[in-house]
Amino acid sequence: MELRAGFKKTDIGIIPENWEVTTFDMIADKSKKWSITGGPFGSNLKASDYTNDGVQIIQLQNIGDGYFIDDYQIYTSEEKANELVSCNIYPNEIIISKMGDPVARACFMPTKAKRYLMASDGIRLVVNEKDFSKKFIHDYINSPYFRKRAFENSRGSTRLRIGLPELKGLAVIKPTLSEQNSIANALSDTDYLIGSLEKLIAKKRNIKQGAMQKLLQPEEGWSVKNFGEVCDNISSGKSNTQSEDGQFPIYGSTGIIGWSKTNDYAGNKILVARVGANAGTVNIVDGKYCVSDNTLIVSLNPAMDIHFIFSFLILFQLNKLVFGSGQPLITGGQLKNILIPIPKSKEEQTRIANILFDMDAEITVLETKLEKYRKVKLGMMQSLLTGKIRLV
Repeated sequence: MELRAGFKKTDIGIIPENWEVTTFDMIADKSKKWSITGGPFGSNLKASDYTNDGVQIIQLQNIGDGYFIDDYQIYTSEEKANELVSCNIYPNEIIISKMGDPVARACFMPTKAKRYLMASDGIRLVVNEKDFSKKFIHDYINSPYFRKRAFENSRGSTRLRIGLPELKGLAVIKPTLSEQNSIANALSDTDYLIGSLEKLIAKKRNIKQGAMQKLLQPEEGWSVKNFGEVCDNISSGKSNTQSEDGQFPIYGSTGIIGWSKTNDYAGNKILVARVGANAGTVNIVDGKYCVSDNTLIVSLNPAMDIHFIFSFLILFQLNKLVFGSGQPLITGGQLKNILIPIPKSKEEQTRIANILFDMDAEITVLETKLEKYRKVKLGMMQSLLTGKIRLV
């Protein structure tokens, strides 16, 4: 295939002639200490180090694919953060995930605090802004081109993980700084639309959170029961054989993780992630399906409205019960002992659940719109980050 005029062939594809290829390690500002470094070993930051306030610990759940997720907040003391100062990360710096999904996704740290502490699966990147646009690098890390190479250099059978040495060695493009800035500015217009929607969604979620706290507050005539009393059964799923032509979804802690030819369960159930980084995450499933052995299956008493119970579990935040430093865990026994307020009739449960469902539906519409804008940005990245469209 004949090269287009003004382009050259490189190990990472065809790029404009005046673009260079370098390694990821060269993006870091070497004049600053720990400018490209990972989080602490798990044994150096345990659940016993968690506090109610102080320095926020940034975990995988906080690292979105180009955006920061602040739904999940845990903290440690200033003293512990000082002890692990090499793993501190600061506002407007880039944090990268060592693990999926997807592996090597990145986002900017928010400005709400003076500093944060990375957990073990985060990587701090301080960009050398003499040679690179920080915004350009952020977008390039989250592009399909860099993501593909990160994927190919990752390891793991159930969940991919990339090590810091492998990440440092990955090849990256290096347009001129002026073109990097032009590309970053073009993508910023879409970022503005995305950011506006994210703020609106966050506002709607806060409104819903307030409504949940009010609607689920016990009133006269309500009873308080152990969660085990409103359940017919709480059990773990099973190890399942995946099949390429399977018709039944296999649910795990992160959603559908595969397909099976046979199904073990049917009907409306609540699933709780039992083990791993997502331990305590709650979902509702229906139909015919399988459930992995890292997930708890909750079958409710028919007198209970499943959406009411689901809303309570979301408000309760089951991740507060998670324990274990090496492999976070939550047990069925812990669930059974949760105290839950129950309205005097199922009709009242359903009325409350419907109010919250309508609010969820509004948020879902906005999230669909947000996903559309993210796809538009992806299309722009595919043209700008390959030089197919030049801005100089």
